[in-house]
Amino acid sequence: MAIVGKKFPNLEVDAMNDMGDTFKINVLEEARKNNKKVLLFWYPKDFTFVCPTELHAFQEALGEFEKRNTVVIGASCDTPEVHFAWLNTSKDNGGIEGVTYPILADSNRNLASTLGILDITNETYNEETGAVLVEGDNVTYRATYLIDEEGTVFHEGVNHMPVGRNVAEFLRLIDAYAHVQKNGEVCPANWEEGKDAMSANRDGVASYLASH
Repeated sequence: MAIVGKKFPNLEVDAMNDMGDTFKINVLEEARKNNKKVLLFWYPKDFTFVCPTELHAFQEALGEFEKRNTVVIGASCDTPEVHFAWLNTSKDNGGIEGVTYPILADSNRNLASTLGILDITNETYNEETGAVLVEGDNVTYRATYLIDEEGTVFHEGVNHMPVGRNVAEFLRLIDAYAHVQKNGEVCPANWEEGKDAMSANRDGVASYLASH
């Protein structure tokens, strides 16, 4: 279920930071109360393979996100305790030591289920026991959400498990949306900061295409 153009779900979720503090985060309120954009990225599991490369990549770009008034939040369905163990595992041992942004611990899967990003291939109901049996790992795909200062989602994307993300693309998307917010223009294909945008009308697109 796509939520671009809609408010991000108003849910509170446990989170962990590099200091070992467990606390609650409401992603919608993080945007609203701080008047900041939010980048929320989900990954399947702690102590896996592609995942630490992504967490370190977002950490390395953290200063660029902060320049753009953007908060970075990671997320998975692991518990806060497992997050903290991974945060205390060195990089050369496959860990994420050095990551400083908060990581959601959606262990009850309330938010991931609401977003519809869990790897569930099938559900069956056992009439004898009354249990719902799930096929699939029941962990999240590599979903990413960009949320504006009002709590509205302006980008969402989902990668399959084996495919890591390009952090630079999210910086480009934030730049493009900020340009739209500031200037009222729209951003054409392959737009980057400093390139021409265009007016959202027939003359605007005709002028742009004529010169590009």
